Amino acid sequence: MSDSTYKKVKEYLVQQGYRAVSDETYEHIDEWLEWYQNDVAKFHHYKLYNGIVTTNQERYKLGMAKTVCEDWANLLLNERVTINAGDYNERLAEILKDNNFQKQGNQLIEKAFALGTGAFVEYLDADKQVIIDYIRADMIYPLSWDNGDITECAFGTQRTISGEKAIYLQIHRFGKKENGENSDQYYIENVYVDVESGKEIKIPEDIEALVATKSVEPLFQIVTPNICNNIDLDSPLGISVYGNGIDEVKGCDLTYDSYMNEFVLGRKRIMVPISQAKRIMQDDGVSAPIFDPNDTVYYLLPEDKSGNNRLTEVDMTIRAQEHELGIQKALDLLSLKVGMGAGRYKYDSGGVKTATEVISDKSDLYQNRQKHCIVIDPAVVNMVRAVSFLDIGKAIEATVDFDDSIVEDSNAVIDKNIKLVGAGLRSKLKAIMEINKYSEKEALKELERIREDNQITGQDIDWTGGDDVEPDEEDNSTKEKEDKEDQDSDDSKSGKTSDPGDKK
Repeated sequence: MSDSTYKKVKEYLVQQGYRAVSDETYEHIDEWLEWYQNDVAKFHHYKLYNGIVTTNQERYKLGMAKTVCEDWANLLLNERVTINAGDYNERLAEILKDNNFQKQGNQLIEKAFALGTGAFVEYLDADKQVIIDYIRADMIYPLSWDNGDITECAFGTQRTISGEKAIYLQIHRFGKKENGENSDQYYIENVYVDVESGKEIKIPEDIEALVATKSVEPLFQIVTPNICNNIDLDSPLGISVYGNGIDEVKGCDLTYDSYMNEFVLGRKRIMVPISQAKRIMQDDGVSAPIFDPNDTVYYLLPEDKSGNNRLTEVDMTIRAQEHELGIQKALDLLSLKVGMGAGRYKYDSGGVKTATEVISDKSDLYQNRQKHCIVIDPAVVNMVRAVSFLDIGKAIEATVDFDDSIVEDSNAVIDKNIKLVGAGLRSKLKAIMEINKYSEKEALKELERIREDNQITGQDIDWTGGDDVEPDEEDNSTKEKEDKEDQDSDDSKSGKTSDPGDKK
């Protein structure tokens, strides 16, 4: 929303007695949105004076702000993430499919990491169908919060009513005792506010003004990057994943812009003396040289009085390698700043590619991913609780499995397991389970097939020898056997027996 629109919403909410987030927070959201959309007026558009005239210029862009957010969304909420709600799984899958959760959920995470905040909002439509809305930061207006957790919130969207622009506010709040409402449950208040005046207007007839949810839990979930908001310490809203890395995003575009201009400015030139140029007679009787206005290769030179009127070729040296190194350094700095660790992005073949690597549990990327999962996990779990409550009147518990395979290079995983098996540090069974994502039962069947073939296609490692248990399991089994033998020997010497019939 525009700055003026937010202020109208804020004025209305304050009049209703609610707290409001400072204007500074939404100013930063607007700035982050510009970078996410890859069009920052004060940076990507500039003026250049060439000594004669001032021209408007547009900077070449890499668009790394959006790339970073896409990357985080794919690492956190992708198609391999599974939600387990027990007996409610089938019905939950149906509702999520109807609400396009796989696509929209991923995009919500992307926008939340770009703008600092996002939200899932659940409600019943006129047909009593469960609806999940996906709300971005500039449409979220916290009303009350406790210890950083938003407990009441308004969500705004722009609508057109009878040809007039209006703001639709869906206010999720606790009941008000003074209105005879239950203060322990949530209500949804539907309000329309005129954009120009900021005053409340009549809502459409098919919308209820007030809905009692009968829920003691909010029917919305706030999603933010798990990063402390150091820009506005008092705000309950989050901060963009690149909120502290704007300079690094600029650095990527500056180096890339210089790189692209190197090819523009470094083109071959042919200097043509005026005496050798083809000429045309003008109306005033003066002849003028003819050049194709779209041809940037040929340049006209004044007549050389020394008589050296020859064509001169000028070949510029293009510093491609130096620029590519500069772009890579800028990408490395940005990657570190947004929590990806060094070397996440590679500039290769004229574009930015994501590096393929095994993500160890000590890497910056893995640790930051786990940190962000701490925030996303309860948001998804509470979304399932809200959905099930609206659907069947009961909040169903769920668990979320954030699949780690997306942050792993499969070839590297295979190589790692081959080395461990070859060194006797891992069993073949465990290796097959990790490489193929098999259950133990599936892995045992595969191991049996391998024994029959006596090989794994494409591998030189003999997987058929040795035991099927981990080395530590072997040691434990051996130790237990030896301890038992020692105990039996001691009992024999002392005349003791383990037969219960000998006991009195």
